[in-house]
Amino acid sequence: MPVRILIADDEKAIRESLKMVLEEEGYSPDIAQDGTEALEKIKSSDFDIVISDIKMPNVDGIELMNQAAKLSPNTFFIIMTAYASVKTAIDAMRAGAFDYLIKPIEFDDLLLRVKRLVDYKKISLENKLLRQRVSAEAGFQNIIGKSDAMKEVFELITQVAQTNSNVLVYGKSGTGKELVAKAIHFNSCRKDKIFLPVNCGAISENLIESELFGHKKGSFTGATDEKAGLFKVADGGTLFLDEIGDLPLNLQVKLLRAIEDKQFLPVGGVKPIASDVRIIAATNQNLFEKAIAGQFREDLYYRLNVIEIKLPSLNERKDDIPILVNHFIEKHCNEMGKKVLGVNNETMKILLSHNWPGGVRELENVIERAVIFAKEDIIQPQNLSDNLRGSYTVANFPDSLKDAVKNFEREHILRIFKKCNYNKEEASKILNIGLSSLYRKMEELDIPTRIKEGL
Repeated sequence: MPVRILIADDEKAIRESLKMVLEEEGYSPDIAQDGTEALEKIKSSDFDIVISDIKMPNVDGIELMNQAAKLSPNTFFIIMTAYASVKTAIDAMRAGAFDYLIKPIEFDDLLLRVKRLVDYKKISLENKLLRQRVSAEAGFQNIIGKSDAMKEVFELITQVAQTNSNVLVYGKSGTGKELVAKAIHFNSCRKDKIFLPVNCGAISENLIESELFGHKKGSFTGATDEKAGLFKVADGGTLFLDEIGDLPLNLQVKLLRAIEDKQFLPVGGVKPIASDVRIIAATNQNLFEKAIAGQFREDLYYRLNVIEIKLPSLNERKDDIPILVNHFIEKHCNEMGKKVLGVNNETMKILLSHNWPGGVRELENVIERAVIFAKEDIIQPQNLSDNLRGSYTVANFPDSLKDAVKNFEREHILRIFKKCNYNKEEASKILNIGLSSLYRKMEELDIPTRIKEGL
């Protein structure tokens, strides 16, 4: 794909001559007659390089560069100046320009500097992938993230790992509950013993007791041999009970006894078997509410919930999306033998705007698909599904800046309401505004005063 270059200069002769020279060299140039027009073009299109005059009416070259850095962080600038002084060039470089050109422009010098920038940009993207893969805390290489929400999770894992206390991990599907359980285990004194995961919701009710505690030969029809249960297999290590909320009530009693007594009876057995197992349980359900409703044993809930770790959804940690995107790109490129360096700015905007109901797992699937369909070394919007592109275009980014700000404010207030269980006084404190101001803002943004979950 040709390198896209925007030329911004208020002198028509310079704009046209630079465009002609760059086209002849195989680049894809566009022109803007001033900084204002250039800014609008940067908002609507992706450019690899902007070549801008430093002196322009309304928006000058430095201001254009500063605003473009927020809109298009992967776009590099070459600043042109008619003032052949070292100070002007230094000021431009300090402001963030990659290079500068002194007018009148020598075309050979222009082409040399553009080629040097194109080569640098490619290397820079490759290095960026390596830098962004680093997780926020050493020792948790498989958990990707540097957001404040994930830093809290890393800190909890660090504190919890060195204990033998039971842990209950809360999180929606795709938030990485098993990764957290593994991080706790492999940073604990049990790291040299087995880590054994079991999905309580994936085993039939008739078999799960035998899976957990084993059985004696002849204890039921089909029990032709003696079987060691997972509590025995995991002795000395960690047993990860995923989807613990799906465990049948009758087995919850036996699990509670096994945890409290550190021993259990296999099906058909009469002699208890000792087992030193650390339990890490996980769920996407509200176990406290299930316990109150009699659908989960309250005593087991408190035994499991010695330490609680709540994992943020991907929507609560969108700062991590660029890091996760590059991590999954590298992962699937290695698997497929492809070379994709990253995504362009428009693609990243789409990914950041999506609601991600399937969490990190959904994001990985999206990136895997994009890598498959990518024909260039940068993922383009057309490599994403129609649904993903459509939701971005229609719902998330209205043309009006005022409407975009109102949309953001409304979504942010609704998210805070949900976080504090729709308590308006608590929400006003989190938002750092008075309660009366919150009511006015709700009226302005068309948020019902009798707000409830599911709105």
